Amino acid sequence: MDLNLKDKKVLITGASTGIGAAIAEKFLDEGAIVIIVSRGSDKLYTTEKRLKTNFDKSRIYAKCCDCTDYNSVSLLRVEVKNTFGELDIVVANVGDGQSLPDPIPDEKQWKKTWSTNFESALITSRAFLPMLEKSKGSLLFISSIAGIEASGAPVDYSTAKTAVIALAKNMARKLASKVRVNVIAPGNIFFKNGVWDKKTQDNPENVKKIISSTVPMNRFGTTQEIADAAVFLCSSKSSFTTGSVLVIDGGQTMNVI
Repeated sequence: MDLNLKDKKVLITGASTGIGAAIAEKFLDEGAIVIIVSRGSDKLYTTEKRLKTNFDKSRIYAKCCDCTDYNSVSLLRVEVKNTFGELDIVVANVGDGQSLPDPIPDEKQWKKTWSTNFESALITSRAFLPMLEKSKGSLLFISSIAGIEASGAPVDYSTAKTAVIALAKNMARKLASKVRVNVIAPGNIFFKNGVWDKKTQDNPENVKKIISSTVPMNRFGTTQEIADAAVFLCSSKSSFTTGSVLVIDGGQTMNVI
């Protein structure tokens, strides 16, 4: 299926590994021009090098940016605008689910988690929204099923991901004639050096038990499955879709209403 994404200019944050890197690769498959962004440079440039071995080098750009810092994102916006002139799609993917098991984590930890998982999304959307309004583009947030149901995830992480969903839905309503705003809420996604990879190495039997008891499909999701959904939601094939939260979790949060 041709998703009409050829030559679309796409910015993806948190794209050095995992879901973000997979989304970048899928957009490149569709012929888009992709800007991958992350705070750390080592993994980012390794991913850039890998992508450039498989795709047209002129379509891939890597930029270091701390998406929790508005000044850093503002500088990125200026660079993107000067280099590309316009932007069609933004995927806000920065996130980190690691925290403390406390009912209310201490103030320092809470601020760190909130900044990483919510402020990064808010700052990114605030900075690039004018460009998306001009192009009548698409904004996609990557949240989590932890933002939908209390599933045992850290409280600060769950709260931040819930806030991302609320932000997206409210933006979608107010921007409906200009920018489509949607959310993907992934469940347990496995990728090399990710959280679940580390947990599996530490205690494979416990992880197997968790997945078999909580996920009806009895397996992890893949980054490619999230990426497939992301490019579709950002494409013209989903032009009547805004304010939606697409849950991809193997049935973990199924409800009968």
